Amino acid sequence: MAQKTNVIDVSEATFEQDVVQRSHQQPVVVDFWAAWCGPCRMLGPTLERLASEPGAGWTLAKVDVDANPGLSMRFGVQGIPAVKAFKDGRVVGQFVGAQPEPAVRQFLKSIAPSEQDRQATSAEEMLDERQWDGAEQLYRDQLTQNPDSEKAQLGLAKALLGQGQGCQAKPYLEAALESPSTHETAEQLLPLADYLCAHGKGVGGNVELTPLEAQYRQAARLLAEGKIAPGLDGLLGVLRHNKQYREGQARQVMLGVFALLGNDDPLTGAYRREMANVLF
Repeated sequence: MAQKTNVIDVSEATFEQDVVQRSHQQPVVVDFWAAWCGPCRMLGPTLERLASEPGAGWTLAKVDVDANPGLSMRFGVQGIPAVKAFKDGRVVGQFVGAQPEPAVRQFLKSIAPSEQDRQATSAEEMLDERQWDGAEQLYRDQLTQNPDSEKAQLGLAKALLGQGQGCQAKPYLEAALESPSTHETAEQLLPLADYLCAHGKGVGGNVELTPLEAQYRQAARLLAEGKIAPGLDGLLGVLRHNKQYREGQARQVMLGVFALLGNDDPLTGAYRREMANVLF
């Protein structure tokens, strides 16, 4: 029988990756059990069923104490079944012995992600997939519930920048600057917001421009239209002609685009290398 997606067997060799590291993405509930343990056979199926419910938001990791005595010693397991919940790499809740389902559900409620947590995760995933308008709505909903959330302010700013709305993004970036956890990213994004605000969608006119300035502004319009690669190509072209154009603004804007896309986006890696080749 295939193993359920949210139920995994864990050993001493895989515990760090499958429990500790995974718990930074979502809670992991570890069930220390043994085949000879009657109460374990009562509790185990309950935990497996609850982990497999739609939208559970947590993973069940099963540890056979006979096969993994080192883990039992490491976490002070003296009686089984022993259940320990991990979040952000540490134990945040636990109980020992078979419990009735209502008690187990109450325990899980205390460690499972809230609706607001799930909404934040969905918004971050939308940013990663460049679903800017959907992310915008989710972050606006979060700010309705918690107007002082710097993470939601930063997320909304990113969603607006992804849609070319630099002027609208700036107040949220300025708010995000006030928090140590969001300050650095907000600072990287501000030059991009200023750039799109000044030269993005519907901005400009029949002013006579130098060819290099025209290229610089055209790159802003491309970025505002969601044409990220062509926009970055335009900025690279500006840097090739003048590495310090507008006192380094072209470089700062490119760094802002990288901050918007994130380090894992293929465009970030590719164009960061291209920029380094041009500058150095």
